[in-house]
Amino acid sequence: MKMRVETLPNYRLAYVRKVGPYGNENMEAMEQLKDWAARNNLMSSALIFGIPQDNPTITLPENCRYDACVVITNDFKLDVGSIAETEFSGGKYAVFLVKHTEDAIQQAWIDIFTIIENSNYQMDNKPIIERYTADMISHDYCELCVPLI
Repeated sequence: MKMRVETLPNYRLAYVRKVGPYGNENMEAMEQLKDWAARNNLMSSALIFGIPQDNPTITLPENCRYDACVVITNDFKLDVGSIAETEFSGGKYAVFLVKHTEDAIQQAWIDIFTIIENSNYQMDNKPIIERYTADMISHDYCELCVPLI
């Protein structure tokens, strides 16, 4: 698996949050977000993030937060109440292209930490991001973006 380093900008995000154990419910939040994005004509050029907000090794499963997000422009009028809004604070990230299968993603979560350590980078204390574009989704890929100091 290859790593590249990229500086991500700040983004305005519309998101759906799921609270509970990470797993299939994350996909439900993502589908809810994608349905909303499609209804608002955002999917053709969408930049989508899946952001697990908590480390499940130190946070009780029932308290783990997962945000399914789509980047929106500053002038996009968000219908408050149907979806939440937040800001993403960019920065330097290690980016890994991963086949979007359960096995490949699980293996990537194991491998990325060693790759980063061997590359003489240090992780920052921000969430790791799953990043998707419409093209990646159609070809069953995603990117894992790991924050770096």
